Amino acid sequence: MSFVTRRRAMEAPHHEGDHKLKATLGWAHLMALGIGAIIGTGIYTLTGVAAGLAGPAVILSFAVAGAVCACAALCYAEMATLMPQAGSAYTYSYVTLGEMAAWVIGWSLILEYTLVCSAVAVGWAGYASGLIQQAGWPVPAYLLSGPEAGGLVNLPAVFIALLVTSLLLVGTRESATVNFILVCVKLVALAAFVALTLPSFDAGHFTPFAPFGFGAQDVDGTKFGVMGAAAIIFFAFYGFDAISTAAEEAKNPRRDLTIGIVGSMVACTLIYMIVAAVALGASPYDVFSKSEEPLAFILRELNQPVAASLIAGAAVIAMPTVIMVFMFGQSRVFFAMARDGLLPRSLARVNKRGVPSAVTILTGVIAAIIAGALPLSQIAALANAGTLAAFIATILAVMVLRRRAPTLERLFKTPAIWLIGPLGLVGCVYLFSSLTAKTMLFFFAWNAIGVAVYLLYGRAKSRLA
Repeated sequence: MSFVTRRRAMEAPHHEGDHKLKATLGWAHLMALGIGAIIGTGIYTLTGVAAGLAGPAVILSFAVAGAVCACAALCYAEMATLMPQAGSAYTYSYVTLGEMAAWVIGWSLILEYTLVCSAVAVGWAGYASGLIQQAGWPVPAYLLSGPEAGGLVNLPAVFIALLVTSLLLVGTRESATVNFILVCVKLVALAAFVALTLPSFDAGHFTPFAPFGFGAQDVDGTKFGVMGAAAIIFFAFYGFDAISTAAEEAKNPRRDLTIGIVGSMVACTLIYMIVAAVALGASPYDVFSKSEEPLAFILRELNQPVAASLIAGAAVIAMPTVIMVFMFGQSRVFFAMARDGLLPRSLARVNKRGVPSAVTILTGVIAAIIAGALPLSQIAALANAGTLAAFIATILAVMVLRRRAPTLERLFKTPAIWLIGPLGLVGCVYLFSSLTAKTMLFFFAWNAIGVAVYLLYGRAKSRLA
């Protein structure tokens, strides 16, 4: 069989000792992982970025991105319960589409997860820097932003990326418990924001509703319009896919993964729509979109400085949950690829606490370097490209298996797959086409490097070789 088309068996290969992950997570931990990943920079920071691209119609951008993610989430739920193994879309592609496709998707996931960690670190740094300046701490401005923003290095972003890395090294269940607590803090803060801004709601802020139109309009390399904003805030919705990377560590994967993936997606979509609506009602989009901490900015404009500080403080405390979840996911994808021999197998070793420490440290260091140098919008857009590739692969995997193994027992089945699947594929392709040319170029360049790495190393070292 050609190395391009050789496929792994659906059954999980037997692993022992320091190449085996421990099952320590219940459905509550998994759902908290999903909410922890989805509710973060997207709502605290990218709401302002997207509003500047679409105006009040950013609500439609959330709806479009959410609909595409919903199609993908249903497919992820089916594949995760069918194959509760580490690796997410990489593993699904390996079983259904072949080794070459699996490598490309795995390589894209490495890009996605690492950049998400960096993007959220930058978003967190925006709130942290605001609190630092408000407190009057003697931190030079050039250490609070990267080179493109006129600084030297975004030191707060570097700090939080490395801090989360250290926490993940403590243990899977321990870090998941911390994530659960911080998710509760985050939800309370968002509920407080809605309650405080709702009395100042002004419907006049929604006119004109779509000042930049519906399609993605390119202006000086930036895509404006509802779809242009959707291609960016798509970043805000994914996170449920990180749950599937924890499949091997779930106590009851066939039940708990469905609850975690579908439940977190539904809950977070509702939260996003409500928060975006009250933010737009409380402040004109062209005002708060210029702030790196839009929710706190809106409260300050409403003469509620104490509440603004508390919301910013909650963001500083709780946004690292997103970094934690995606860093967790990236290390598991890297781990699965190394365990399959496509990357050095030494990277697949886990420590006494059941953590793949080498890849976790590697992920944290790379994420910290990127966060210290690049702005949020560029990082988020490039991360979206990798995610869309993974979504396309997972949807295709479900459709291929429905044809190849129609009688296979499925505890969760994606409803109306021949409608949901094609709609999800079209949505993902359209969102990808709405990204900037620069983002697409970087994405294809990254995968060209990946293919070279595979041909020089992975093809011969694979366990299936």
